[in-house]
Amino acid sequence: MKSLRPSLLCLPSIASTHIPFQSSYHSSLLRMASEPPFSSRNSSSSSNDTTENSSVLASASSAIDFLTLCHRLKTTKRAGWVKREIENPESIADHMYRMGLMALIAPEIPGVDRDKCIKMAIVHDIAEAIVGDITPFDGVPKLEKSRREREAINRMCNLLGGGPRANEISELWMEYEENASLEAKFVKDCDKVEMILQALEYENGQGKDLDDFFQSTAGKFQTQLGSAWAAEIASRRKNK
Repeated sequence: MKSLRPSLLCLPSIASTHIPFQSSYHSSLLRMASEPPFSSRNSSSSSNDTTENSSVLASASSAIDFLTLCHRLKTTKRAGWVKREIENPESIADHMYRMGLMALIAPEIPGVDRDKCIKMAIVHDIAEAIVGDITPFDGVPKLEKSRREREAINRMCNLLGGGPRANEISELWMEYEENASLEAKFVKDCDKVEMILQALEYENGQGKDLDDFFQSTAGKFQTQLGSAWAAEIASRRKNK
């Protein structure tokens, strides 16, 4: 989208031009034009600016540290596919991205906040940036897996610098982990649906038999929409 911000040098003469409306942006321009040079402002304003700039720089540093760690989600392959010797298997980030799209295109579900589902889908496996993709075949007890992932979430939120965004990530992850809301139930269904859809795509593209992935999700969907999507995938698999 092109910027609508005019250059100060291109503004017409205020005295000779009729301004049909006074937007907040025009008000800001006029105020800035009438302010004294920075060096002549009072020391309190200068101090506030310095504090604000320091805060912005610290926030930027934390954000880039966090995003750099999340790069591992793009490069870590989903372990279940690796074990089945799938060629060029999807990454953790690939999986979460399509889950986010599922939440985005889902029809309205009474009592379910779609935007919250999208966020939850984006962060539900985020701890795997540190712990990796632990599968049931790895011999790690469920409680130990949960402990490792909770510790990883805490580390990542601390790396982000705490605050409301870090707290939101932690709360969304915990809500999903504990299956504690309608949103969590739907996103867990999306997790299973995305996996069996990917399994079907690998079966079609690489001639694999991945029936165990379909069997592992059978009868475990918690929402009507999740069940409907899974049934559609099963129907397409049967008729391929």
